[in-house]
Amino acid sequence: MFLRVMSETSLPRSRSHALALPNLLTYGRVVAVPVVVALMFWPDEFWMRWTALGIFAAAGVTDFFDGYLARAWSMQSSMGRMLDPIADKLLVAAVLLMLVADHTIQSWSIWAAIVILCREILVSGLREFLAGLKVSVPVSAVAKWKTTMQLIALGFLIAGRAGETVLPGTTKIGLALLWVSAILTLYTGWDYMKAGLKHVVEE
Repeated sequence: MFLRVMSETSLPRSRSHALALPNLLTYGRVVAVPVVVALMFWPDEFWMRWTALGIFAAAGVTDFFDGYLARAWSMQSSMGRMLDPIADKLLVAAVLLMLVADHTIQSWSIWAAIVILCREILVSGLREFLAGLKVSVPVSAVAKWKTTMQLIALGFLIAGRAGETVLPGTTKIGLALLWVSAILTLYTGWDYMKAGLKHVVEE
């Protein structure tokens, strides 16, 4: 009886351990950010672009699996809930900045990048505000599609000139998908804004 009680009380602690696999996947996504950025410093070195794309794609896959495994194995933790959205935003923001810097994203398409970055900052602030009110805003299906579209668009743009040798029009496809992502970003950002304004007015 004593051993059973001890195992039941110690099990949640082991599941929420900082070195649980879902958290390790999230840590890996954070580590991937400076690696991808470093590889993107030389846009004309095609092998670097392909390597950057490979690491970025792997990081995008972990974005799905860390949350899925945490739920499937009942290993949700405060560390994971905090770090997962941060890792996503760091990866997207860093890649957008590098793509603007090397002129893959330019002219009017820069506005799509600005919309995405501003929305991420806005949502981060709103989440912090709502968390202080003990209000949880679940991620909608549209928000998940937005994230998926962002990752696909950025994947095409990371390939850039290297991708043109395999699939002509790679950059144009990436820019078109980036605008679709920006539109979805505005839509989902408005959902968060409505939730935040609702609680501000109530107070």
